[in-house]
Amino acid sequence: MSKPKNPRHGSMQFWPRKRARRIYPRVRTWADVDGNRLLGFAGYKVGMTHLKLRDNSNSTTKGQLISLPVSIIECPPLKPFSLRFYKKTQSGLKLVSEILAKNLDKELKRKISMPKKESEEKEIKEFDVLRLNVYTQPKLIGLKKKPEVFEVALGSNDLAYAKSLLEKEIKISDIFEEGKLVDTHSVSKAKGFQGPVKRFGVNLRQKKSEKVKRGPGSLGAWRGQQHMMYRVAHAGQMGFHTRTEYNKLILKIGKKIEEINPKGGFVGYGLVKTDYIVLRGSIPGVKKRLIRLTMPMKPKKVLEIVPEIIKISLKSKQGK
Repeated sequence: MSKPKNPRHGSMQFWPRKRARRIYPRVRTWADVDGNRLLGFAGYKVGMTHLKLRDNSNSTTKGQLISLPVSIIECPPLKPFSLRFYKKTQSGLKLVSEILAKNLDKELKRKISMPKKESEEKEIKEFDVLRLNVYTQPKLIGLKKKPEVFEVALGSNDLAYAKSLLEKEIKISDIFEEGKLVDTHSVSKAKGFQGPVKRFGVNLRQKKSEKVKRGPGSLGAWRGQQHMMYRVAHAGQMGFHTRTEYNKLILKIGKKIEEINPKGGFVGYGLVKTDYIVLRGSIPGVKKRLIRLTMPMKPKKVLEIVPEIIKISLKSKQGK
């Protein structure tokens, strides 16, 4: 009888497996997209439901009515905080100047130290990268008062276009379109300190084999260096990691809340009150957590025809 293969669980790509620095993610790399446009947005995770649509892909179910699990993200408009100018150096980007927006919300005091006076607009001649600093408006959905502040990259260094963004709110429909792909950045659900069986899928051993039943097994060469190698599946932090999922299909961007709200609202969230986006599949993170959306880094070919949604489930999620 052949020996069953059971390779090590858990990708070594994610190492070290430690907690994220903050509860909403930081985007380190932006897609190379040309044109006067913002490359990202953000919203709050509502939950999941399912819908029925007419499949327009090249799969065996093409043209048939299929059911898909979808994630819903509520996306209240973002407001600009400042325009930042960076210079490229050997040690990375260096902030050289910043222009603040006018009429900032008073809720920003809960997050950062507000400037005592408005900054005077200076003529910037030498800069390499432009970034727009924005903040969320969770007060519009009744979630909380304290906003999140983060940077969003621009497709070009057009100064006139960047300054025009300081004077208006930014909506999800201004950046993304239905039927296109998007990358999601989020912090996964925290599960605390867990053992190697739950953390890496290590097999349970027979009770008489060795002293340890739920350990990684006979280490052999992994202990030959007078210390335990870091590749060994051991206990440690599980969850609350920053994770990126590529190429999530945008099925719907909507404003009519009656088309998405189930009877009794979403469990653990409530009712959607502003603009929302519907993505195919699941997304890491718990409900009410901020999800950042960016232009796809590794875009795949998708059909230009937007899938025809027949029905979105509005059945109560309360289990009744």
